[in-house]
This record gives sequence, structure tokens and C-alpha cells, in this order.
Amino acid sequence: MNTFTLIIASPDGELYRGEAEKLIVRGSEGDLAVMAGHVPFITAVRRGRCTLETGDGQRRTGLIEAGLLTVDREKTTVLTSAVHWKDE
Repeated sequence: MNTFTLIIASPDGELYRGEAEKLIVRGSEGDLAVMAGHVPFITAVRRGRCTLETGDGQRRTGLIEAGLLTVDREKTTVLTSAVHWKDE
């Protein structure tokens, strides 16, 4: 599967940087998924479940706080105050 560069950052620093196959978060209009080649856009992220499928096939889930999601041709960035991963 194709991957894209994903950065999840908070005021304290980067929470994740790497290749991803899919990111699922709750946007301002409901749940959405970002995959490689997604059309560029910006949306608010609402507090809720976050699912990340990494480039090496791992799946991480957790709770993400509200923030902002930007998707462009070079990378996808999520700015949030925190992500609480289930595996941490």
C-alpha cells in the first residue's frame, strides 16, 4: 500500500513523525480517513478516536484532543494538544 509522510505535533513537540498508510480522525463534519494521494485540505479536528496505520503495517489507536489537520502534496500534519495512545 502507498504511504504518506505524517506529522502529529503538540506545543511540547512531535508526537509522531513517519510514514503512514492511513490516518482516521474526527473532523469538523465527522470521521474522515487520509490516505496517500488525498486531495489537499484543512479542517478542524474534534476530540475523539484516532487510528494510525503506519508504513510498517502496525496499527495504533488512541484518543486525540481537538486541533487542526492539514493535508498537502508533501505531508499531512495534525496539530493537537495531545494524543493518548492505548499502547503507552
